[in-house]
Amino acid sequence: MPRLVKAGLIQATSTHTGNADPAAIRVAMIDKHMALIEEAAAQGVQVLCLQELFYGPYFCAEQQIRWYSITEQIPNGPTTQLMMETAKRLNMVLIVPIYEVENTGVYYNTAAVIDADGTYLGKYRKHHIPHCHPGFWEKFYFRPGNLGYPVFQTAVGKIGVYICYDRHFPEGARCLGLNGAEIVFNPSATVAGLSEYLWKLEQPAHAAANGYFVGAINRVGMEAPWNIGEFYGQSYFCDPRGQMVKVGSRDQTELIVADLDLEMIEQVRNTWQFYRDRRPESYGAIVAP
Repeated sequence: MPRLVKAGLIQATSTHTGNADPAAIRVAMIDKHMALIEEAAAQGVQVLCLQELFYGPYFCAEQQIRWYSITEQIPNGPTTQLMMETAKRLNMVLIVPIYEVENTGVYYNTAAVIDADGTYLGKYRKHHIPHCHPGFWEKFYFRPGNLGYPVFQTAVGKIGVYICYDRHFPEGARCLGLNGAEIVFNPSATVAGLSEYLWKLEQPAHAAANGYFVGAINRVGMEAPWNIGEFYGQSYFCDPRGQMVKVGSRDQTELIVADLDLEMIEQVRNTWQFYRDRRPESYGAIVAP
């Protein structure tokens, strides 16, 4: 018996064109995404994920404290509250990446998970924080995540989140599977010439190794004034066999929609008994310092 979920991803260009006020950029980007969220609702999308740090440019291309000004509390901040109202109004599960403040000077790269009735279910904080290659200065902005690898029971199924650089680490991807994830969303910001050769390799491998669906998102376009590279889009869904279901364009703001049959998860796991055949007692070296 099919268990179909209509899922969506939003990839978008930034409205940032120079040294505009971060608060003004946030307003413009939220407005842009609200229109795309409405479009998703019109297409019957039941669960929708936005891109990493969706209400700004990828500001980690520089090290400037002015970007601290757009941090927000979760769930009490204005963006989470807006998305809770929107999720309830549209009867849609939302995964919303936000620059989170816990205390003054303590900031995280976070995604809030909101159920279709508007209930805030919890958040995932990005674990693996890069500080490498000119233009990816994330340790200036974020502490490493400290909330584990939660999986959220939503109206459409069990949802897990991984964020951008996390995708290079199979350990957390396995933890999400062990915690019961049926769909794992990975909102990202990644550029050509650096990681593109891995983009359609790593996450389909996670999907196949763990028997779940993956929704991978990348923003699009060049972002001035930094121009660290082309954000090459190609957001996609892949199934538990690691096969592509739907792939977005390289250079356009776009809503990517796919029907995911969650019944496939059981079929795949009954064929490939990776969870049965694990040998956790032999894996100590993986977590050794």
